Amino acid sequence: MEQIRLRYPVGIQDFPTIREMGYYYADKTDLMYNLVQEYNYVFLSRPRRFGKSLLVSTLASYFEGRKELFHGLAIEKQETEWRKYPIIHLSFASVKEVEIEKIRSNVDSCIGEQERKYGISKKSESFSDRMMALINGCYEKYGEKVAVLIDEYDAPLLNVLHDDEAVRLVRQMMRTIFAPLKDCGPRMRFLFITGITKFSQLSIFSELNNLENISMLPRFATLCGITQKEMETIFAQGIEEMQQELDLTKADTIDRLKQMYDGYHFSRNAEGVYNPFSLCKAFKDKELKQHWFATGTPSFIVEMLQRFKTDITKIDGEEAMSTQFDVPTEEMQSVLPLFYQSGYITIKGYDKDTDIYTLGYPNKEVRLEINKILSLL
Repeated sequence: MEQIRLRYPVGIQDFPTIREMGYYYADKTDLMYNLVQEYNYVFLSRPRRFGKSLLVSTLASYFEGRKELFHGLAIEKQETEWRKYPIIHLSFASVKEVEIEKIRSNVDSCIGEQERKYGISKKSESFSDRMMALINGCYEKYGEKVAVLIDEYDAPLLNVLHDDEAVRLVRQMMRTIFAPLKDCGPRMRFLFITGITKFSQLSIFSELNNLENISMLPRFATLCGITQKEMETIFAQGIEEMQQELDLTKADTIDRLKQMYDGYHFSRNAEGVYNPFSLCKAFKDKELKQHWFATGTPSFIVEMLQRFKTDITKIDGEEAMSTQFDVPTEEMQSVLPLFYQSGYITIKGYDKDTDIYTLGYPNKEVRLEINKILSLL
C-alpha cells in the first residue's frame, strides 16, 4: 500500500487547515485539555515561531466545539461535552509599527474585527469599554461564557522597546485592553494570553492579579515545540528522506537534526524540545540550514544588546537565578531576560540546592545566529 504523504506545516498556524488539509501535527491536546480544565486565566511566553499561534487556534477550535477536528487525538477520549462558547480572538502579531498612532489604529482594527464578527456596535473609542461590551454582548447574545484568546500581546511593544517613552505610551494603551477582564470574570470561561516577552502585572496586566504564568511549569514545558519522541515517530518519513538526501545513516541523520534544532528547555529538569518551525522547514527543504533566522534578526534584539552593552560571547554557560532571567521585560537590568524569552539562550541545567540555573545556547542554529549578531554590533 502506498504511504500517505502528509505536508509540512511551514507557516501554517491555523488548526482547522492543518487537520483538514493533511498536514503533520504533533498532538498536544492532552496537555491543552488539562490546561483548560485546571486554569481560568493563563499566560504563556515562548519564542517566535514556536507554535503559540497554532496553540491559540487549537484552543479556538476546542471552544467552538468542533469535535470533528479532534478525531484521533488524545482529547477525543478526554472531552465528553464539546460545548460551544463564543470566542474573542485577538492577534496583535501584525502590529509592527513604531509610530504610536499607527499602533493604535492597528489595535483598533483588531478589536473592530471582533465587533463586526458578533454584531457588537462600537459605542466608544475606549479599548476598555469596547472589550467589556464585547464580552458582555457575547455572553448575553449566546447565553454562554466567553473564551478570550489573545495572541502575541507584546508585538506592539517589541519594536519600540528601545524607546522608554514609546514603551510607556504603548504599555498604557495595551493596559486598557486588559483592564476590564477581571471584572468580566463571571462571564468568561477562559482567558489565554501569549507573547514572547513577559511584562509585569503592574504595567500591563494591572487588574489581572489572578493571571497565572505557566511559562516555566514543568508539566507544560512541552506544550509548544517538538519532543524527541514526537520527532522520531511523527516525522519518520521525513527522517528517511533526509537520510537519503544527505547520504547518512538514520542515527547520524537524527543526531544532526538534534544538534541543529533541539535543546530548548523551558523549565527545570524538563524534557527538551525542537524548534518546530526550523524542524518542519528542514524536512520540507531537506536542508540543515538556519531556517528560524532566514527572515533576519529581530531589530529589537540588536537594539537592546547595544543599549545594555552586552558581551554575548560570555552568555553561554552563565549561571543565574530565575529572578534574574524570568523577569518582566521593563525590569531588565541586563539583556538576559530578553535573550531567554526570545529563545537565544535556554535552560541547560538546574541545581535545586542553590536554585541556580545554568543558561546557554540551545543548538547549532542559534550559535550560528549569534555569530551574525556579533557582526551587527
